[in-house]
Amino acid sequence: MTSQPPPPPQSGAQAVPTCYRHPDRETYVRCQRCERPICPDCMREAAVGHQCPECVRDGGREAPQARATFGGAAVAVPRVTWTLLILNVLAYGAEVLRPDEVIQRFAMWSLGVHMGEWWRLITSAFLHSPPPSFWHILFNMWALYAIGPELERRLGAGRFAALYLLSALGGSVAIYLFGTSAVGASGAIYGLFGALFVVARRLGYDARGALWLIGINVVLTFVVPGISWQGHLGGLVTGTVVAVGFAYAPPRNRTLVQACVAAVVLVALVLLVTMLPPYGLPLEGAFT
Repeated sequence: MTSQPPPPPQSGAQAVPTCYRHPDRETYVRCQRCERPICPDCMREAAVGHQCPECVRDGGREAPQARATFGGAAVAVPRVTWTLLILNVLAYGAEVLRPDEVIQRFAMWSLGVHMGEWWRLITSAFLHSPPPSFWHILFNMWALYAIGPELERRLGAGRFAALYLLSALGGSVAIYLFGTSAVGASGAIYGLFGALFVVARRLGYDARGALWLIGINVVLTFVVPGISWQGHLGGLVTGTVVAVGFAYAPPRNRTLVQACVAAVVLVALVLLVTMLPPYGLPLEGAFT
């Protein structure tokens, strides 16, 4: 007795599809983007259906990145704020170990800057009144810790760093023009105070708290002896100007406008130092 041979395949019959990454696995599921067949191990949850690993990876690259309120990449961890805190603390540690040498070489000194020691314009903003005085660095670092992260998240890391450093430079330039010598980060901190007020107004928040903060500190600047009013007010004005440029830049050309604002402020401060002599009277050194 013989068996009948199997019937020939019907015309138009199709082969069972297999996963494009695992050809030995049959599947009827296709990627929603590229429509290639994918097995359960290759399926990735998507907004609608499933996608293959390559499409998920490509989609992640194409997705718009989260942005800070006023431009720049979104900030999850305020790394610039923490970096500035660490630099200030390390500089203070150097002062504890060798106070006279560090202050003599890196503090703000108008005549020294006039003679070409330009680094003092920035390095002085990372120094503070040396021991046994600790309240100076404690107040400035507390203020940086309190308001720095919020401003960094709103502005973005790069813009926040520019704001801080330009405010510090603005305070030092004011000391160069109208003072003699000083140390301290208060020029930069006062710049952050001004930026806090500008950002609050721009976002429609109640800015009276920031205004009170500025007013109280300005009064203390002129009431407490030994404080460099030049550094405080120079940083406040510079930080406010930079913050206005950053916060009110038109969205369409925001990055370009913000870069131009920072560049113009930097050039203006450099020109003030290079074109004008120090006008300050030979008063005793102060801290900012």
